Amino acid sequence: MRRITLVMFFVLFMYSCHDASFQEDKATFGLIQANLLDTSCAISGCHLSKSDPAFLQHGLVLEKSVAYQNLISIVPKNQNAKADGMLLVKPFDSDRSLLFHKIHSNADAHHSGDYGLPMPLGLELLSQGQVEFIRRWIEAGAPREGTVVDDISLLDDHTLQLENFHPLAPPTSGLQINLGKFEVAPNFEREFFVYKKLGNAEDIYVHRVEIKMRQNSHHFLMYDFNEEITSKPEFDVVRDIRNVNGSMNYQNMFPMLYHVYVAGAQSPYSDYQFPEGIALKFPAGTALDFNSHYVNKQDVSIEGEVNVNLHTLPAASVLKVAKTLNWGNTDFSLPPNQKTTVSKSYTVDAKTNIFTLTSHTHQLGEKFIIKIAGGARHGEIVYSNSDWHHPSTVSFSNPIVLNPGEGLTSEITYNNTTSKTVYFGLTSEDEMGIIFGYYYED
Repeated sequence: MRRITLVMFFVLFMYSCHDASFQEDKATFGLIQANLLDTSCAISGCHLSKSDPAFLQHGLVLEKSVAYQNLISIVPKNQNAKADGMLLVKPFDSDRSLLFHKIHSNADAHHSGDYGLPMPLGLELLSQGQVEFIRRWIEAGAPREGTVVDDISLLDDHTLQLENFHPLAPPTSGLQINLGKFEVAPNFEREFFVYKKLGNAEDIYVHRVEIKMRQNSHHFLMYDFNEEITSKPEFDVVRDIRNVNGSMNYQNMFPMLYHVYVAGAQSPYSDYQFPEGIALKFPAGTALDFNSHYVNKQDVSIEGEVNVNLHTLPAASVLKVAKTLNWGNTDFSLPPNQKTTVSKSYTVDAKTNIFTLTSHTHQLGEKFIIKIAGGARHGEIVYSNSDWHHPSTVSFSNPIVLNPGEGLTSEITYNNTTSKTVYFGLTSEDEMGIIFGYYYED
């Protein structure tokens, strides 16, 4: 009798375990995990573990054992999403759930803020049905257990999200620059520079920069060159920084040492407008160095494209000429396996009015603080960013006024998780620490 009882207990135990596993697999979130997160997000190099190179960018692991707790009611790293009251997943509110916005092919159609790149970066977009399945789960409270979305066929829907890439119409007043269409090889990151003339026969004043890119773009930047450069690149020659085997082409990267930031974007659509009456001046015959970066993790080639609209004002409407702030530290070392805070101050020679600030580091940059140096506001923090991949851009309705001898201090905390000392450099394995922004002088 005792033996029969033990056998029955064992059978019931095994059945209950099997049933619990079955229920978990059939739960709505379990289906999302198995059919979407495991295949498009929790993959090597992306959101699989803390060891992924991209982890320092996003800080989000979506592997099965931790995905739910890492998503539900968690405050995002993206500063714009955080400021808008978003959570990674906000139960009962898909419109305030960053996950929902990130899986749309055309992010600017779903929100007004810059929440970074649509996901999954470099892979095919989720289908319309898959996106709808996630939306319904969130609206039903985003539970871990239970079935709250009855239409499982949505997961098998293959109706592609339309990329919704419609080239920008040329500006009413101004000019347009286009890159592309260009090929991005399978399983390859393509980043290149191309030096192009704007085509302006006379001086122009740009008060708005509008940028639009295709899916899987990582970033787009525009640079001028400083006076130290002795030989500028040839016009209209594409300079890839990676060879076909993935190794770095340092010769094509060398001009980066002389770059001066002009404008850029890390989201599919960006529309930056200067304060009223303020504009950048581009002298007649201006040429800029354009930098495009695309990521392709698919087994087929994809197409890249960038549109840039430079909207202009008549010279008579310009009250102040904007200039670009480009203060960078090239002298630092980061010991392995530890955090290091590096500070550097920069001063001005003339009265300076700063109306926009942003920052730039590579993947070891954990926190970037900018303080006022000197004067009555000495030590005041005017900028703080903890998301190196999508740094905040802060505009000031009342500009920061710096008198001669005053300036700004960058205070950057790096977390060098590698086993080697890291120095300033141009590759993603090196580091940077730059204050970018816009200002005008009285």
